[in-house]
Amino acid sequence: MIAVADVLTHVLAGYVLGMVLAFRYDWMGPAHVTIVMVGALAPDFVKAEIFLPDGLMQYLLGIPFSWAPLHTLGGTILLGLLTALLLAPEYRRQAFALFLLGAASHHVLDVALITPSGQAYAVFWPLLDYRPPAGGLYLSSDRWPALVAGLASVAVWALHRYRGARG
Repeated sequence: MIAVADVLTHVLAGYVLGMVLAFRYDWMGPAHVTIVMVGALAPDFVKAEIFLPDGLMQYLLGIPFSWAPLHTLGGTILLGLLTALLLAPEYRRQAFALFLLGAASHHVLDVALITPSGQAYAVFWPLLDYRPPAGGLYLSSDRWPALVAGLASVAVWALHRYRGARG
């Protein structure tokens, strides 16, 4: 079963991060915030395995296949590059940086807070197979982090509205 609260937490954390950056940088608009949100969600594209298992993909493609690398540094960079290619050349670097910032927030939340086993996944793969220690503050099935992220996003949204009304 997909941990909906976990996915929602990452997207909302990306929204908060993107909006905080938009407060600081005038050039950032809604599209930029969306790129941060997509980056924050991207490592969880690994959950495509639920609908398209590795074995089925291997059979269809005729080559060894695994979704697991998408949830690592290497997979995040690859997804960021592919996302940047969808945009006009003058926006690619900016989009790539924002995408990676969102993805970094995902990895920080996963490594520092979620993993209860004491060891995180090999987030730095393919550079290192090192598994950093994990905080184990909550599980991906817990709902309270989504509530906290939701409240933070409502606060940021309200601040954005308030600032827009004043200016």
